[in-house]
Amino acid sequence: MPATAARKKSPAKKSSTRKYSPAAGKSVETEMHEMHEGKLRSGSGKKVTSKKQAIAIGLSKARKSGAKVPEKKP
Repeated sequence: MPATAARKKSPAKKSSTRKYSPAAGKSVETEMHEMHEGKLRSGSGKKVTSKKQAIAIGLSKARKSGAKVPEKKP
C-alpha cells in the first residue's frame, strides 16, 4: 500500500471581536461573588442559589450600564 500523507484540518474561523466586554465580565464576577456570600437577591427578593441565575443578573446589569453584551435570546 502506498503511504498517504496525513491531512491537516483547515483552521476554524475565529471571531475577530469579543462577544462580551471586560466590563460585562467584571459585572458577572461581582454578582457571582455576592451569590457566594449569600447577599444576591432576585427581582422578587428571594435569595439566588443558581450560578446560571447569578450570571443572568450580571449580564442584565451590564446591558443596562451600556457594556457590550449580545442581545437577550427570545
